[in-house]
Amino acid sequence: LRMSGLKWLAAILLLCAVGAQAEQRVAVCYNYGCLAQAEVVYDDRQLRELGEILAPAQDAAEERAAIAVAIGRLLGWAGKQSPIFADRGGNYDDDGVNGGMDCIDHSTTTTRLLRLIEGKGMLRFHHVLDPALRRRLFVFEHYSALIEERKPGSSDCGCDGEIEADPSKQFVVDSWFFDNGHPAVVMPLARWQSGESPNENE
Repeated sequence: LRMSGLKWLAAILLLCAVGAQAEQRVAVCYNYGCLAQAEVVYDDRQLRELGEILAPAQDAAEERAAIAVAIGRLLGWAGKQSPIFADRGGNYDDDGVNGGMDCIDHSTTTTRLLRLIEGKGMLRFHHVLDPALRRRLFVFEHYSALIEERKPGSSDCGCDGEIEADPSKQFVVDSWFFDNGHPAVVMPLARWQSGESPNENE
């Protein structure tokens, strides 16, 4: 009960911290291979909404579920300001469409969005890593954004080089599988590396 109370206190403090946020600008990639980019702006209301999504998480698993929703929300808002509203899951339904995104576009953009969230102090149980890569038969390559659970008592500095990597605690945040605005797929890195997919887009 005491720990639960401490976690709720942390959530309340986080909501207070994000109560007044300056707008944030992020460049989103599209048209495959980050061939094109557009700057989108997230306003105070949207940042507060992000805080409301992420703050209630009481452990790492709950925070991952919240991250999935938050990334979908951020990409949906970006779609109202840029051509990525046309993005469809996978690489087939939006091939040749202005605003379509491949895994390079998604992994790059999602990593930027995760770093925005992290920079605003909204992640308490994870830190953001560089994108991950998987290969099939040395031909098909697929990239995804990547996060790692924080070790108990670890620093919030977000300095990847100061934290020893632990693949068993790493999770991909893959927004490529579904249409624009859909929550991202969050799964253990090892399962993703083995080729696991939530649908048949691959």
